[in-house]
Amino acid sequence: MQALIYIVEDDMNIQEIEMFALKNTGYVTEGFANAKSFFSRIAEKIPDLILLDIMLPDQDGLEIVRKLRERPETVRVPIILVTAKTTELDKVKGLDIGADDYLTKPFGVMELISRVKALLRRSKSIQEDQILRLKNVTLDSEKRIVQVNDVPCELTFKEFELLKLLMINAGIVLRREVIMMDVWGTDYEGESRTLDMHIKTLRQKLGDAGNMIKTVRNVGYKME
Repeated sequence: MQALIYIVEDDMNIQEIEMFALKNTGYVTEGFANAKSFFSRIAEKIPDLILLDIMLPDQDGLEIVRKLRERPETVRVPIILVTAKTTELDKVKGLDIGADDYLTKPFGVMELISRVKALLRRSKSIQEDQILRLKNVTLDSEKRIVQVNDVPCELTFKEFELLKLLMINAGIVLRREVIMMDVWGTDYEGESRTLDMHIKTLRQKLGDAGNMIKTVRNVGYKME
């Protein structure tokens, strides 16, 4: 079955290029020039991936991401943000609220297709591993619930994705760049501070179970 991709872009020239490239690659696409028409359609059918411009005429793209991540039916749909903004802060904001990857205009068609393929592969793999258990920590990918000693543990979107990656690869040392590519979908400048910050808060929220997350100096992290 062909993957369905929603393209939310008010610049019709860019939207047409994206739709043409993705259709030629074998995907089914639908385009929207504003948030209103996009939300109307997504209420009827959930896509496999969303390509979302940050600067839309009727609503900020970051706010759209927040709304999508608050809804159970769209919390796991991969989102690629597309924008002309290039600062590290813009990237951090977008990725931390739940976007999976980030494309800065102008970008090449091959890069777009590569990012889309990678996210769809990762999304399929994640869906296959619904419940993970490691000692006293349980992670339910379907319901997006984490429990420590059977007590719910509230995590942000990225903290959840980070914990899931560590649990799936329990006992394996994951390099920093691998974690960034898998959880954030990019290796933007400043990634060390962002990753370290999320590891710190994740350990705190897990309590004693946070001690299972080990730092491997000059390499990355692993969960024992």
